[in-house]
Amino acid sequence: MSDQHSGVQVGRWARGLPAAFLVGWALLALAAPWLPLTPDAVDLPGILASPGPGSLLGNDDLGRPILDRLLVGARIAFVVSFGVVALSATIGVLVGGIGAFAGGWVDLLLVRLIDVFLAFPGILLAIALAGILGPGIDNLILALSATGWVGYARLTRAQILTLKERDHVLAARALGVGPGRILLRHLLPLALAPLIVEATFGIAGVVVAEAGLSFLGLGVQPPQASWGSMIREGVGYMLVAPHLVLAPGIAIALVVFAVNLLGDRLRDWLDVRQSE
Repeated sequence: MSDQHSGVQVGRWARGLPAAFLVGWALLALAAPWLPLTPDAVDLPGILASPGPGSLLGNDDLGRPILDRLLVGARIAFVVSFGVVALSATIGVLVGGIGAFAGGWVDLLLVRLIDVFLAFPGILLAIALAGILGPGIDNLILALSATGWVGYARLTRAQILTLKERDHVLAARALGVGPGRILLRHLLPLALAPLIVEATFGIAGVVVAEAGLSFLGLGVQPPQASWGSMIREGVGYMLVAPHLVLAPGIAIALVVFAVNLLGDRLRDWLDVRQSE
């Protein structure tokens, strides 16, 4: 019994680990402006210093502390990922919900618009838009949101099409309730569960996309720290100072892994609740 009890406790701890990791990431990202960090402080004697007591993760090619830059990069990844997911979900839910509920030529027009965006590879379109808009966090969020809303629109449309003929929706129509009120109060709340799961997985995709665009020089610009730009700056020193690449690379991998695990747990939990 004790072994079984300990196994259950370990299982609960393991299930809560992704959420705890992401909460820690969010707290560090939000508290970064008030922490005593010096991400841009140049230390010439400490150039390419290995991790040690004086610098836990070592220094980069200008002697700047990797740990401080990693924490600042965590804030950039957090702001961009949640900004992109919020904007993409808002646009996608509106487009998919209006099209599915209105039907007819409105739905056909919006479906064709979705098909046009699906015809282009999302990351290539984001690279093109980021190049046109120029570098910066705001432009990066706009570029990634311009391609990220399509998945939310398709999912919302599919959910609304299956829900709009239910009895409570037909009753609301018979009572003269307006289409906007029906969509917002009677349909979208029922479609939230899959949208929340989609948004959770979307965070992981945006973290990778932001790092990729920053690696290409289309995101956050030096000297501001970003996980992608840190990897780009450390590529040339892989043989002599691999920690320049390993630190941000491991950070990206851990965040994406934790988000995907949380998304899987959330999807299973919502499926159980719905099946009940």
